[in-house]
Amino acid sequence: MMAPTNRLILWTGLAGLPCALLIAALPNMLPVILPVTALLCVAVAVDAVRGRRRIQNIRAALPERVRMTKDRESDLEVALDHTGGGDAVVRVGLDLPAPLRGKDDVMTAHIPVHAGQGVLSWPCTPRERGRYALDQVYLECLSPLGLWRHRREQPVACEVRVYPNLLRERGNLASLFLRRGPVGSHARRQIGKGRDFEQLREYIPGDGYEDIHWKATARRGRPITKMYQVERTQEIYVIIDASRLSARQTFAPGDQEERTSQLERFITAALVMGLVAEKQGDLFGLVTFSDQVHRFVRAKTGREHFNTCRDTLYALQPRLVNPDFDEVCAFLRTRLRRRALLFFLTNLDDPVLAESFAKNLELINRHHLILANMITPPLVRPLFSDDGVVTVDDVYARLAGHMQWQQLRGVQRSLHHRGVTLTLLENAALCPDMVRQYMSVKQRQAL
Repeated sequence: MMAPTNRLILWTGLAGLPCALLIAALPNMLPVILPVTALLCVAVAVDAVRGRRRIQNIRAALPERVRMTKDRESDLEVALDHTGGGDAVVRVGLDLPAPLRGKDDVMTAHIPVHAGQGVLSWPCTPRERGRYALDQVYLECLSPLGLWRHRREQPVACEVRVYPNLLRERGNLASLFLRRGPVGSHARRQIGKGRDFEQLREYIPGDGYEDIHWKATARRGRPITKMYQVERTQEIYVIIDASRLSARQTFAPGDQEERTSQLERFITAALVMGLVAEKQGDLFGLVTFSDQVHRFVRAKTGREHFNTCRDTLYALQPRLVNPDFDEVCAFLRTRLRRRALLFFLTNLDDPVLAESFAKNLELINRHHLILANMITPPLVRPLFSDDGVVTVDDVYARLAGHMQWQQLRGVQRSLHHRGVTLTLLENAALCPDMVRQYMSVKQRQAL
């Protein structure tokens, strides 16, 4: 595709109008004007052909995969290759999805004659997490005389992955990532003597009778005591509910203007837990589900495993279906053989879903330690705990919140009888509170 430039339109007006007036006033000048006009037309046509060759000699390429972080400025590099020789000024356009668009829709790059290649850094700040595909690059350059703009589309295959932004949460938990011992930011007294068998030794006065290894005592003819060590490597799983209730909006931490989905907060909390578990020497795994189990990542450790978990979650979106707790509990019962700490991130303010959750936990609550967490819905709190009541509507809103809070208290008691702890967490404190729960379990050796 080509389009005339302002230069061509200007020169056509400056040359064509006087020639037409001159022919009308002096018809005998026609044999002189026609060759000049034809020569100008040939020059315009030749310039169009040379410009078309120039645009065909320019190639653009994008990386096969680009990784970015939500709300952090990144550069998308466009590689340009000019094989026709000479300088080239190229205008490049990218049809970026709305969450990736920056302030510039079109950028200009200059390819020097001695280089033949150039790289254009395209700044953009992703606003939403997810996977985005770029399949077209739009190129435009001027013809040698600057009379035509030649444009063409070039197909590309580029995948942009936008990951959750953990910088703010890691800042809130900075002390946990310092090297201050094995169990957290401060020295903690370890409760109990440990559960993992370490070795046998001879009996020392004061050892408990329950620690005597009677078979070894019989074989050796003298008392032998079992020694235990604190279990260091445990399995931690975060189970994320990606059903319809996780699509509800909440405020982003530290910004009461920006709203985000609860699933976004669940994903951030899960990745933060993965980092903390790695620092504590535990194995971390993931399960995502809605009306079925979507992804299961076996608990491991290491940087490569964390990248696998991040790639599992970055494109997760809520689905407008009810969660199937029967399916996920049966799945966990068959897949997890070793006792593990299970963090459920879900919503239980629907009485039907809460009943289903409590019923199906009987499949796994005797084999694993289960902690259920949900973000406290707005205005769900005890009556008379808020002094911001001004109108009659505020009174009714607080009454409704109190009734819902009372219903969730009943769910907490029901789950407590099954050995499961349900905690209502504030949105801004979701990650720190989950880490505190994890540290408490480690300290008490409850797992």
